[in-house]
Amino acid sequence: MIIAMETMPVTAETKDGAGRKSGPLLRVGVGGFGAIGRAVARRLDAGIPGLTLAAVSARRAADAEQKVGELGHPVPVVPLEALAECADVIVECAPASVFAQVAEPAIRAGRIFVPVSVGALLDRMDLVDLARETGARIIVPTGALLGLDALRAAAEGGIASVTLVTRKPPGGLAGAPYLERQGISIDNLSEPRKIFDGTAREGVAGFPANVNVAAALSLAGIGPDRTRLEIWADPTVTRNTHQITVEADSARFTMTIENVPTEENPRTGRITALSVIATLRGLTAPLKVGT
Repeated sequence: MIIAMETMPVTAETKDGAGRKSGPLLRVGVGGFGAIGRAVARRLDAGIPGLTLAAVSARRAADAEQKVGELGHPVPVVPLEALAECADVIVECAPASVFAQVAEPAIRAGRIFVPVSVGALLDRMDLVDLARETGARIIVPTGALLGLDALRAAAEGGIASVTLVTRKPPGGLAGAPYLERQGISIDNLSEPRKIFDGTAREGVAGFPANVNVAAALSLAGIGPDRTRLEIWADPTVTRNTHQITVEADSARFTMTIENVPTEENPRTGRITALSVIATLRGLTAPLKVGT
């Protein structure tokens, strides 16, 4: 989903080998330097036309500085709140607990804000109103999901229902607040167990590190209170699996994606970082496919 306001001025222009203008140059700041943040930074460092890595931030600044030093073109490591002063585009891929520290300064400064912790946005929809005032843009990447283009198109008509069924290896769900509050143990499961059945809003609150996909799906479609979510702890799967079923007046569709988890964090699929990179590339690409 794209929540788009007026386009902000760009900082410079790049030229190709023949000296022709090849589009705007946007400075990108990466908030959070875990598996996703490092993958995005490495790709930017390797080169994406029209984009340049300007700064990163992380809770452990010393560790981040060491990893940044491994890049071909090292950049400053700054506090989360300072990213908006360094960049035109702010990518948030930090823990949801510090979402506001990245989001608010970026939107107040009229930047392009790309959140990975989409679930945190559900509780801060006031930021959309703020973006209208400042000319900021909030661009939500598809992340570990699929089908948001089709869902957004269907939402221009009438949608009766949207259901997301998520299956993850038990280790990828361990420590979720909902499980702890309900006293649910998923240790030593021998067969799949449904551990949640409710709305997307409830699911995001109970599993903040696991189902940002549900938040993105709800924002693209009929909202977090009408979007249904099931979560299964499934010892028979090795990939994070999401199945979407949509009933609309324009189409009925069911889609399934099986994501390979990252080695650093089993809660996160490898495709999430790639989705962010594709979103960034689309900001300056002369051809963009999809709504």
